[in-house]
Amino acid sequence: MNFYHSTHRHYCGIDLHARSPYVCIIDQQEEVLLHKEIEARPEPLLALLKPSRDALVVGVEY
Repeated sequence: MNFYHSTHRHYCGIDLHARSPYVCIIDQQEEVLLHKEIEARPEPLLALLKPSRDALVVGVEY
């Protein structure tokens, strides 16, 4: 298993569900910037991630 040791401005966790995954984005100070249930389609997810994509690490629970 590889471990990630770099820091970034934003971190995103995605809890996958068949119809409505939950997305949470936090900053380096662990403040929640976004916590939202979305439709299980690419477009809503990409729209939520777009403002933070330049410095974002994503983790997915499956």
